[in-house]
Amino acid sequence: MSEHRRKPPQPQEGGRAAARRGQPGPSSGRRAAPRGATGSSADSYGSSSHGSDAYGSGGEERPYGGRAEARRAAQRGGGRRRAADNGGPGGRRGGPGGPNGPGRGRGRATTAPGKKRFIDYPRAGKYGWHRWVPSWKLVSGLFIGFVGSLVAMVGIGFAMVQIPSENIAAQSQNNVYYWADKSQMVATGTGVNRQNVTIDKIPEAMQWAVISAENKSFYQDSGVDPMGIARALANMARGGQTQGGSTITQQFVKNTYLSQDQTVTRKFREMFISIKVGAKLSKPQILQGYLNTSYYGRGAYGIQAAAQTYYGVDAVKLTPSQCAVLAALLKGPTYYDPAGNPDLDKSATETNNTKRSQDRWRWILGEMHKDKHLTDVQYQKALKKYPMPDGRKATKGMTGQISYLADTAKKYVLNHSHITEADFDRGGYQIYTTFQKNKVNALSTAVKKIQKERLDPKHRSLDKYVQFGAASVKPNDGAIVALYGGDGYENGHFTNNADTSGVPVGSTWKPFVLAAAMEYGTYKSPGTPVSPLSKYNGNDHLKVMKPDGSFYLNKDNSTFFQNNESPHKWGYITLRKAMEQSINTPFVQLGVDVGMTHVRDVAKSTGILDQSMSKDLNPSFAIGTSTPSAIRMADAYATFAASGKQVDPYSVTALKKDGVDQPGFEKPKPRQAMEANIANNVTDVLENVIQNGTAQNAKALGRTAAGKTGTTDSNKSAWFVGYTQQLSTSIAMFRENPKDHELLSMNGTAGKDSIHGGDIPTLVWTEYMKDALKNANDSGFPDAIEIGKVQDEAGAPSPTPSVTITPSQTPDDSPSPTPSDTATSPSPTPSDSCQLGWGNNCNGNGGGTDTGGTDGGTTPTPTATDTTGTGNTRGNGNGGIFAGQNG
Repeated sequence: MSEHRRKPPQPQEGGRAAARRGQPGPSSGRRAAPRGATGSSADSYGSSSHGSDAYGSGGEERPYGGRAEARRAAQRGGGRRRAADNGGPGGRRGGPGGPNGPGRGRGRATTAPGKKRFIDYPRAGKYGWHRWVPSWKLVSGLFIGFVGSLVAMVGIGFAMVQIPSENIAAQSQNNVYYWADKSQMVATGTGVNRQNVTIDKIPEAMQWAVISAENKSFYQDSGVDPMGIARALANMARGGQTQGGSTITQQFVKNTYLSQDQTVTRKFREMFISIKVGAKLSKPQILQGYLNTSYYGRGAYGIQAAAQTYYGVDAVKLTPSQCAVLAALLKGPTYYDPAGNPDLDKSATETNNTKRSQDRWRWILGEMHKDKHLTDVQYQKALKKYPMPDGRKATKGMTGQISYLADTAKKYVLNHSHITEADFDRGGYQIYTTFQKNKVNALSTAVKKIQKERLDPKHRSLDKYVQFGAASVKPNDGAIVALYGGDGYENGHFTNNADTSGVPVGSTWKPFVLAAAMEYGTYKSPGTPVSPLSKYNGNDHLKVMKPDGSFYLNKDNSTFFQNNESPHKWGYITLRKAMEQSINTPFVQLGVDVGMTHVRDVAKSTGILDQSMSKDLNPSFAIGTSTPSAIRMADAYATFAASGKQVDPYSVTALKKDGVDQPGFEKPKPRQAMEANIANNVTDVLENVIQNGTAQNAKALGRTAAGKTGTTDSNKSAWFVGYTQQLSTSIAMFRENPKDHELLSMNGTAGKDSIHGGDIPTLVWTEYMKDALKNANDSGFPDAIEIGKVQDEAGAPSPTPSVTITPSQTPDDSPSPTPSDTATSPSPTPSDSCQLGWGNNCNGNGGGTDTGGTDGGTTPTPTATDTTGTGNTRGNGNGGIFAGQNG
């Protein structure tokens, strides 16, 4: 064997075995350590071509190292192999004798890693921000897990939901109303106003009208509009409503299976069910279900009920033009029913709704024509004339006053819960009301009796279109025990006169002015209560002075003059006397002196709603240009009866759904709206109105009572609001054009020159209160303690204590403005007895013979700042009990 092929002999010690044992050995590294690395005198580049070990070919021991050092290096490196690699003697990185040994070493011993985590985050072995950057494995794993979970959830949800049935939705129930004594008042609902029909009984025009208007891609889409759902969820995230973007399939699902709540949960359920419905049912089946379950207003569910309700025909006989009107209702019957729904929304008047309906009817026909579902000839024929739907009809049991009682209670429920009208009309509710059957009957009887005695519409044209509205409320409680809303649904009168606005209250507003003067004082003496014995000029045709000394002007910059109904020269009279005879001029000037904002605030504190008050606080505001409902006026006067405690009016004590109590119908809590003595002083003054003033017809009640009459400009309305400690009742009388709801003058009505609040309204009030209080005690009112200080208007004469009082005579409803009246009625002078006394027999220091004031006077031409007019058009329900939060 050749010399150069001979294998060199292996030394006895060292080598790989030595390396494994952690001992030094020759040639254990890949290359020799640099000269001088060991610090030994024997160090050299080695005598062997393969490189000698760190100790030299002779195996000389290094000054540091050895087996102990190797073991320590192995422990630091995490194992024998790692020790060998990272710094053990003869290792590949960093140990003595390795390439990175002392002087050139790169490696170092590392800490042993802990137990591996399932999710390595924050990342081990990383430092600084690198620890918080997830690895691609972690990101991809989480994504796959999320998608997998979502798929599983969708699959489970899809498998669990059921396809809705239009027959289940048709199983509606009656709503049952109960009297205050828990006996049943009426059961009414949609069960008798619903009938499903098959698709072949629904005109194609109706089908295409809905598709063209709501979901053009109905026959092509999957039944779900993802973008619409996304928009709805985005709206909800921003705090808005999750509406918009629903397909016909989704609407069908919502109508039949889901609640109407606008929530994320409902939207996802709607999506799952809609996908399943789209996969399982045919398009004609879905369209049939949608048209049979949709709400068209007036309690009508389904196309068959809608056809009968609005046009008196079966669905199959509907014309294309009629179909377009019914399709428009699906956008919202409250706003698209031409009959109007002002009780639910003040903007939903008959005029506004008719315009909205006509506009959408025209648009739907245009879309049908554009989509080739109507020929040119059919389109022109359908557009020729708008098919006005029939008027409202009374349903079974909803006649007489029952219709208005149920209407009032329904509105209360809708305004004090999250229940929609559509949900409510599905039925299943038990509504327990505050209405007392005997008092409701007594009020209706009183109206009919006086109406029959005083009005003759068959023989007097000016007696036509006269209407009444009335309400009776319990002081200290707020419960509405009775109301009169009109002639009844069965007679075509669908507006609840007890809970609507638009009828100015006239001089019944003056007690709020007096109460404000007692509470706030005037700009001359702020905070100092004004005594009712303060004197103001009661003459007719007076200028009204502003706090800065200037006078109010008309729009043409001419001087504004406040008028009374009579030119009688009253001179300077006390506010008590001015209230007694309902004289305008003192209260207009007093309102300016106090500040109309204070008058408004006091009225609001008694329960009058902001939206029913005139917006412009001009001088006329003090004498009743505002238009609250009869319910609100009765409730406001109940505040005086209860010594300043106000309670919001309510008509529902409990609501149950299938026997289960629903939240939100706790009894309203009383609050102190004004000081008790202020309210008691107002009551004392209003007692005098009945005893000696314009409401003397109410003395026939035969018990302690207080109240105020009111008549408005052009005699378009007349009011009386009066109370005892047990009941506060308001009576409104007015004439109204049935076509445009404009108020008409009552001059000549009942064969009289004019109608005043002290006449027919007071007679109705007295007749009702006799019956309603026949078993009640006459508890009277708390005594009023003299309040404030006398603050006479500038120019009032100084007191003359020696003058004695002359009892007032019974005033005429319409004083005769003759010269003799003026001559025989001296200007009143004060009386010692009235200054010291506070009873009903004091005529407010007026003195002399009363020749008859008026109970309301005229509302003058508005000032330059007046933009609202005098309230000659009926309102849209904004003054009703249910307008606003506290209704």
